[in-house]
Amino acid sequence: MDKLLIRGGRRLQGEVTIAGAKNAALPELCAALLSAEPVTLVNVPQLQDVNTTFKLLANMGTVCQRDADHPDRVVLDAGGVTNPEAPYELVKTMRASILVLGPLLARFGKAHVSLPGGCAIGSRPVDQHIKGLQAMGAQITVERGYIEAACPLGADGQPQRLKGARITTDMVTVTGTENLMMAATLAEGETVLENAAMEPEISDLAEMLIAMGARIEGHGTPRIRIQGVESLHGLSADKPHHIIPDRIETGTFLCAVAATGGDVTLRRANAEHLKAVIEKLREAGVNLETGDDWIRVKADTRPKSVGFRTREHPGFPTDMQAQFMALDCIADGTAVITETIFENRFMHVNELVRLGAQINVDGHTAVVKGVPRLSGASVMATDLRASAGLVIAGLVADGETLVDRIYHLDRGYDRMEVKLRAIGADIERVKA
Repeated sequence: MDKLLIRGGRRLQGEVTIAGAKNAALPELCAALLSAEPVTLVNVPQLQDVNTTFKLLANMGTVCQRDADHPDRVVLDAGGVTNPEAPYELVKTMRASILVLGPLLARFGKAHVSLPGGCAIGSRPVDQHIKGLQAMGAQITVERGYIEAACPLGADGQPQRLKGARITTDMVTVTGTENLMMAATLAEGETVLENAAMEPEISDLAEMLIAMGARIEGHGTPRIRIQGVESLHGLSADKPHHIIPDRIETGTFLCAVAATGGDVTLRRANAEHLKAVIEKLREAGVNLETGDDWIRVKADTRPKSVGFRTREHPGFPTDMQAQFMALDCIADGTAVITETIFENRFMHVNELVRLGAQINVDGHTAVVKGVPRLSGASVMATDLRASAGLVIAGLVADGETLVDRIYHLDRGYDRMEVKLRAIGADIERVKA
C-alpha cells in the first residue's frame, strides 16, 4: 500500500485548482442510468470512488468513457443496460453505491443491490431509502445482504411505474434525498420530499436532472417537489453538465494554508458553498478574500483556537471536522468540538495525539488544547477525511510524518500530494 512521506515546516505559496465535487459526481454518474441516451459530464474528478462507480455501472452494461485529452470529461451511455444489479464485490468499499437503487427501480422496475460498505465512521443506514421507495409503490425485501426491489407487475406482465408520494424522512439524509429525487423523476404524478437535505451537491444533481427533462423545484430547501415524466433524455457533448467544485477539497486546502502559513489562491472554488467553514477560519484570524470562482487565503500568524458543532448544511460540515481539528491542534487557546452526525468520527484523535496534539474526548465532544508545534511520527489513516486531517498535521509537524493507508485519501482527493507539492509542500508518495 502507498504511504505519504511529509517533511513539515514549509509555508505554502501559489495557486491550486479545485477539482469537481466527489459528492456531486457520484450521484450524477448514477443518474445516467435514468436515460437511454448518452450523458456527458464535465469536471469529473479523478478519484478511486469515481473509478469504482465506473466499474459498477459498466458491470450493468453502461458504457463509460473518459476523454483521454480532457480527463475531466466523461460520457456515459446506459442505453444497453441489461443487468440491474450492484454486486457486493463492487459495493463493499463505497457507501455511495446505494445511489443506483432509485434510478434502476425507476427505469427498469427492478434492482438487486448489495448493502453498501465504505468508511467506518459510523452507522449510515439505508432504511430511509427503502421507506421512501416503498411509499412510491416498490416491493422491497432485504435478504442475505442484498436489497431486492421491484415494481408491481401490470396486466401486461411488465413492471408498473413508481407512484408519486409525499415522503417525510425520519432524519436529514443526503444520499436518501438524492436516491428518492432520482426515482421520482420517472414516477407517475407528484412526489414531495419533506425534511430534504439542502447540500449544494443535491442542488447540482437537481440541475442536471432538469437539464435532462425532469421537473423539479424546491431543491436547496427542506421541501423538494418532483413532477414525474415518462422518460429523460441525455446530455450532449455540446450541452454537458458541469459538476460544481468540491467544497470539501476547498476547505481542506484552506485549513492547510491556515495551519502552515502562506498565501494561496484557490481557483474554481465556490465560497458560497462553504460559508460556515470560512466564517470559522476568519474567527481564527485567517485572512480570506473571495470572488465568483476563487478564494485567496493568507496566514501570517498563529491561528486562534475556534470551537464548532457539526450540523447538516448550511451548518459546519462533518466532512471538515478532522481538518479543522488539525488546525486547532496548533492554534493559540482551547477549542471544544462537538460531532453530531457520525458516532465514530473521532478515530483520528489517537493519531493526532501521536504527533503531539493535546486532545481529550468525552463522548461526542473533543477538547483540543493548542500546542506551539507538533512532532513528526508514523500515523495511520482511518477514513477519508481523517487522512486529510493527518496530512495537514504532518505539514506543520517538525521532522518527518509518514501517513499510512492513504487509499482512504485517494477515494476522495484528486492527487492531493501533487497539488500540495506544487505550492511548496515537501510531500511524496512512497511504496510500502
